[in-house]
Amino acid sequence: MNVAAESIAERPATPPAAGSETIVHAQGLTKRYKNALALDGADFTVGQGRIVGLIGPNGAGKTTALKAILGLTDFEGELRVLGMDPRRERPLLMREVCFIADVATLPRWIRVQEAIDFVAGVHPRFDRAKCERFLARTKLHANQKVHEMSKGMIVQLHLAIVMAIDARLLVLDEPTLGLDILYRKQFYQSLLEDYFDENKTILITTHQVEEVEHILTDLLFIRDGKVALSTTMEEMGARFSEVLVNADRVESARALKPIDERAAVFGKSIFL
Repeated sequence: MNVAAESIAERPATPPAAGSETIVHAQGLTKRYKNALALDGADFTVGQGRIVGLIGPNGAGKTTALKAILGLTDFEGELRVLGMDPRRERPLLMREVCFIADVATLPRWIRVQEAIDFVAGVHPRFDRAKCERFLARTKLHANQKVHEMSKGMIVQLHLAIVMAIDARLLVLDEPTLGLDILYRKQFYQSLLEDYFDENKTILITTHQVEEVEHILTDLLFIRDGKVALSTTMEEMGARFSEVLVNADRVESARALKPIDERAAVFGKSIFL
């Protein structure tokens, strides 16, 4: 396979194609933790009606970027989410935003019905009937407690609650981590069929890129706190290739400055 290599620094950050409105706009987004720089002047835009994959190696700044978007950490630079400053307008912003993380927890004693009742009482845009329709497709029942559920069932409960909230932005941080492949497929299928439309936007971080690439419209790749690549999936397929490299040739491949690499059975999977 013949591949033309470009330096990451030479790859322009192409803004993803957007809908009628910009949902997230970051310019010079910077976050310091003591002596560590988690985000280093990151610039990116997320448009309405897009499904955006936020990827990069561990420690690249993905989770910090999500925390900034959700108003969970302070930062330097400019960041607007749905036209709001997440630091100063978080209560209003969270009426329009939902979040699922791999560490999301529910009290182990709470029952399914109690969880639904709680969300219905605190969130003005929660549709109880829609949530119950989603749950009717699962094996969960109203009196079942969280400690009686598998991790996959807990994710199903979270997903049913979140998809029943009329949010404009859904943020998913490794949402299927630890789930078997069947639950992972069901999760993303439900997102497409029951939640996503042209007025909603989904932002996903995951290490299992191959499982979500078929639903993504755009890709943001973060490395060392900077946005190394911002592109649509159509452009990604036209400009870049995945190359399997034998273990004894990995260093030569790295000299081509790939945008990403992953472990493979006999070496590395390199994206150039």
